[in-house]
Amino acid sequence: MTNPGSRVSRRAVLLAAGGLLAGCSGQPEVAPVDLRLGTGPAGAVYRRIGGSIARHIAQQVPGATVTTVPSGASTDNIKMLRKGEVQLGLTSLDALIRTDGSAPGELSAVCRLYDSHLHLVVMAGSKVEEFADLKGKRVSLGAYDSGTEFTSRRMLELGKVGTESRNLSQAASAAALRDGEIDAMFSLTGVPTPAITELAEHHPIRLIPLDSQADALVTAYPGPYAPAMIPATAYKGAPATRTVAVPNVLLARNDLPDELVYAITDTIFTHTGAIAAAGRGEPDDLPEAWHINVRTGISTASVPLHPGAAAWFRDRKR
Repeated sequence: MTNPGSRVSRRAVLLAAGGLLAGCSGQPEVAPVDLRLGTGPAGAVYRRIGGSIARHIAQQVPGATVTTVPSGASTDNIKMLRKGEVQLGLTSLDALIRTDGSAPGELSAVCRLYDSHLHLVVMAGSKVEEFADLKGKRVSLGAYDSGTEFTSRRMLELGKVGTESRNLSQAASAAALRDGEIDAMFSLTGVPTPAITELAEHHPIRLIPLDSQADALVTAYPGPYAPAMIPATAYKGAPATRTVAVPNVLLARNDLPDELVYAITDTIFTHTGAIAAAGRGEPDDLPEAWHINVRTGISTASVPLHPGAAAWFRDRKR
């Protein structure tokens, strides 16, 4: 059954989508549509970039309002999408693709946005020098049901490293690391990410290289992973560090009308600069958003594009 408070009315969406087409021909707009977009926890890029995308959809798509829904991030957003509690949501690609390479049938991709990098952060004076040193240590794996938890657990299992694991948001992880309540934190996020940037500005940190661990993920789970580098310019005092990257995608429920998703896709790719500025007039406010582009946007691996998004990409090739 449809929950009017949490799920968009199918009839309202259809009417609003019709209004999009009618509006283009000068006809008056019809019934508005209320959408909910699952983002992420405090201190995460998902929270900020999701908010900027939501604002620009509301500004550019006639009759649409978009409410952002804070969450644990990737896995949490997928659960909410399946339940119909949100209609749009951000996720890392590895959390969506099942181990057999398939993707949830009731969900599809609007587009690929940017790649997240897995950070393993310790304080500068930590005895943790390499990944294996995490054994028995107090380690935050990110918020519960987040992409960080999903990927870091995979990495720890492949490396057969047992830890005293905690589930803390990025902001809470950074604070706990600073205060000595944990020994290390994982964070799968854009570069740079606010919580780690703020920590590094006031306290010396180190990033632990994940060279062989990245290779192990790529081998064990072909498709969503690629070896990558966190640049030396990302965080104060931290040199360039090898790690693994995972693409992030914007998901939509399959029952959203094609015309509506077409308009959402158009908004993302024709207003990338404004999304990156996050409405504050600062061109580098959301640097991850500058990686949004048509060439990579269509690359969602085994996750199919929503028909409305697929139509938009086809039209760009004409």
